[in-house]
Order: sequence, then C-alpha cells, then structure tokens
Amino acid sequence: MTVDQMFDQAHAAFRAERWAEAERGYRALTGLKPLEAFHNLGVLYQSTRRFAESETAFRAALEAKPDSLVTRHALAFLLLSNGDYREGWALYEARRGLPQLGIERPNPGYPEWRGEDLAGKHVLVVREQGVGDQIQFARFLPELARRGARVTYLSEPSLVTLFRSNGIDAVPAVVGERFPEADFWVLLGSLPLRLGLTLPSLCGAPYLAAQPSEGAGGGVGVKLRGSPNHNNDRFRSLSGEAAAAIEALGRDLDPSATGAADYLETAGIVAGLDLVITVDTAVAHLAGALGKPVWILLSARNTDWRWLHERSDSPWYESARLYRQDAPQRWGPVIRRVQEDLAAKVDPG
Repeated sequence: MTVDQMFDQAHAAFRAERWAEAERGYRALTGLKPLEAFHNLGVLYQSTRRFAESETAFRAALEAKPDSLVTRHALAFLLLSNGDYREGWALYEARRGLPQLGIERPNPGYPEWRGEDLAGKHVLVVREQGVGDQIQFARFLPELARRGARVTYLSEPSLVTLFRSNGIDAVPAVVGERFPEADFWVLLGSLPLRLGLTLPSLCGAPYLAAQPSEGAGGGVGVKLRGSPNHNNDRFRSLSGEAAAAIEALGRDLDPSATGAADYLETAGIVAGLDLVITVDTAVAHLAGALGKPVWILLSARNTDWRWLHERSDSPWYESARLYRQDAPQRWGPVIRRVQEDLAAKVDPG
C-alpha cells in the first residue's frame, strides 16, 4: 500500500467517525507525511474534544511546515477557543490567504493600518466573512474613533441601515466599485490583533441600539437555523422534532416569517422582545449586541471559537446564556433545559 493510499484509508475512517482507526492510521503516517498526518490528528482530537492533544498535533504539523496557512488557521481557532487571544489573533491572520474563505485582498492605493497613530487620519474598515462576524466585530469601530480617526466601514449591504442608525459611517460594499479614499485601510477581522485585544480586556456590554418595532409586545423570539452554506450547519441548526419544540416557544425571527427587509428591521423586532432563543447564527450576535437576553444553543461538534469551552456565559455578550450539547446531535437534553428555564422564568410563583 502506498503512502497516499494509507492516508486515504485513515481519512475515510475519520469521515466515518471511526476515531480510533483514523487515529492509528494518521499516527502511522507522522514520519512519512508529517504535515498532513499531524494536522489531521489535530482536527480529529478537536472533533473529539481532546483539546490539549489537538494543540500538540497542530504545533507538530507547523514544525514540519511553519508557513502552512491551513494549520495556522486551525491552531488559531483552537487557541481562541481556549481564550489565548494573544497568539490566537496573530495566527488568525492566516485566514487572509485561504481562498475558500473568500476574504477580499484590498489594494486601494494607500497602506494597511498596522497600529500607527490615527489622530486626524481617515480609516477604511473592510467587511469580511459572515453577517454574524460583522456584527460581533463592529464593537471595535468606536475604538478607532476614540484614537482620533474618522472611520468609514465598507459593510455588508443588509447591515448598512443598522450601523448608520448607530452613528457608524457605513457604506455598502459593491463588487467592482472603487474603494473610498482614506489614509489607511484595515480588514474588520484584523482589528482585535491591531488593538491588542485580550480576554480580560474584552467588554460584553451592549454596543448597538434599535427602536422597538411598532406594536412590540414582548414575548420570545426564536431562530432555528443558520445559513445552509455554513460548513458546520448540519450540526448547529435544528430540524425535525428539535426544531418544532423550539419553534413552539415563540415567534420565528427568520426574515421569511417576519418580512424584515434588513437587519435594522430585525433589530427593531428583537428590541421589542423579552428574550431571544437561537442557534449559533447572526441573530445571536444581534441580540447580544443590543443587550437583549439571548439563549444560544450550541452544538458539541465544532463549536465556534467565540463561545470558548465549557462556559455557560459569554465574555462577548453579557446578556447571553449558552446551552451546550453534551454529545453531537443530542438536542433533547438541551431543549429540555431551555423549556424548564423558560417555564421558571415566566412562572409568577
């Protein structure tokens, strides 16, 4: 059997979740294909929540190939999940070189901001990744202004009215249009690194506001699914009985149900609620940014880095409560806890 055949066999076992067989296969290849074998061991250990072993494996892969962007990016997510923001943000820059993430490489004719004095300068902040990421990282825009900059945010179009209503100079990003003139540009996802963000320095206070929609009468809003194009959607989104159980608890916040034209309208709906219950999607970030009580249902497999490990609270959003699966695809215990907590919350006795 060739080395590539051995690797394919181990990878087939990994895809089939035959973890012990896959681990043996990858380990047998660490001397023959060290980058690939150690990287895949890191992914396997992360998938099975063996986080210390995952970090060791990713670092071994980087010893074999220090400039591997895929491994640097994977290690970044692991470290950010562990709360190691100093090294994690530096490694997170690897995302910029991964074509599958589709992150724009601006070349507007003026320099990228790397921490220079901003007094009297104009900074263009460029959107990247999903709507949830953009809402989450928008908290850093006022810090640039506090440093003396005039800030323009090149935004996802559906977020423009929300950001403008909160005093952010947001302009829609349109493919093919020239970038606005400025002194510096910076990617939104690079702001934590440039600003030196650490876990202790993170503030979870609300940073967006919205007027409640006309006729808002409180109650619960629910969001059952995220984008089907998300690489972890089959684990994070609800379907079948689990979806029906959560749907029965409140109003569906999906735009297809509310008719919301953009995120400002969704924010108005959320602002008028008492509570949001949602899977890990943009509505979770929107509710947290607004300071609305939000219960976030998290999958056990490939939990997103921003929710850290094991915690039931979030340093990113002080109004958030996290409900975690104890095993992949086991939504039943999570839903029962949500139902019980909601019943206790509304029980006048």
